[in-house]
Parts: sequence; C-alpha cells; structure tokens
Amino acid sequence: MAAVTVLPPEPGPVSTGTTIMAVEFDGGVVIGADSRTTTGAYVANRVTDKLTPVHDRIFCCRSGSAADTQAVADAVAYQLAFHSVELQEPPRVRTAARLFQQTCYRYRDELSAGVIVAGWDPRRGGQVYAVPMGGALLRVPCAVGGSGSSYLYGFLDAAATPGMSREQSLELVTRALALAMARDGSSGGVIRLATITPQGVDRTVLAGPQLPWGGRGGPAE
Repeated sequence: MAAVTVLPPEPGPVSTGTTIMAVEFDGGVVIGADSRTTTGAYVANRVTDKLTPVHDRIFCCRSGSAADTQAVADAVAYQLAFHSVELQEPPRVRTAARLFQQTCYRYRDELSAGVIVAGWDPRRGGQVYAVPMGGALLRVPCAVGGSGSSYLYGFLDAAATPGMSREQSLELVTRALALAMARDGSSGGVIRLATITPQGVDRTVLAGPQLPWGGRGGPAE
C-alpha cells in the first residue's frame, strides 16, 4: 500500500484585531487602546494592556500578534535603557520610533506588528510616530491602527483639528475608541488611556458605564 503524504494546511490570514490611537497636543501626547485580545473568533483576554512603556515618557501602542509586539517592545526598551545611560540624558522619542522601525523592517516577513510610538522629550516635545506593518516610519499629529481604525477615518477627518488642548485630545481619543469598539468585533473590553507630559504619565481606565457609547449599547463582553 502506497504511503500517503499529508500536507500541512495553508496558513490562514493573520488577525490584527484591535484599536490603538495617539494624538499630539501642545505640551504632550494622549494615547489609548481597547483591551480585547482575540485568537481567531475566541476572546482570549478581555483586559489586555496594549499601552507598553519603553522608557519613562515613551510608550508604544501595539497591534498585530501579541507575542511579536511584546518581543519587539522588550528589545527596544532594553536598547533605550543602555542608550540613555551612555548619553546621560533621556532618549528621544524619534530614537525609540527608529528602533521599532528598523526591527519591523528587518523582520517584516516574519513579524506581524503594527506599532504607534508616542511620548515626550525635551528637544521636540510631544511626538507621535506610526510604524505600520512592513516597517515604514511616519511622524503624524494623529495616528490610528488595528482593525478598528477602518471605522474611524471619516470621524477623525471631521473631529480632529489642529491645536487641540489636552482635554480635547483626551475626549477625541476616548470617543474614537468607543466608536471603534462598538463596530469592530475584534475590539472591545475597557479603554486604557495615558497622557504623557513633562510632568510624567497619567493613566486612566474607562469601563462599563464610563464608556461614551453615545446613546447606543456597547459590545457585549
């Protein structure tokens, strides 16, 4: 009887389900993300923290494979720690973004990682950099990523304006994340926010009735 060769199944599409966002304002940045981690159609974790510090006033917002983005963030944090010791000063936000970009580009065929790098440094103040899958690097005043971002571009065109204050930026990020979570099945849970300024990092979690659903029921957990 002839041997039967069983071929492995073709790899399926990689899920990038999440919604992440960052906005610059005069004096710092506001970052935010939902907290749902999915494995296919299964919600593996409802309260994931996708806002990852890589230095005192530099964070990354992670979308894509949780394992890939965690590994890249750990590597960048390690390099920035040595860099700041060598320079005897805090690292620049652009340096952190460049490290993410180099890693994501070098391993673009192996990694599933889309990252937003945001923070504050004494030289350029608050900054937001988008590092999408493939390893590009763009400085933008407002960045969104993940599967929920496709629902937000029209809203952001209408609602995002230059010169927003800290309070306006917080309201914009909160509203945008809530809208994406209401529409995108891969985004949900709680909203995690962080405001990064020269004074430090102020973190907030919004859950349940605190979420601004705008009169509509939110996604069931």
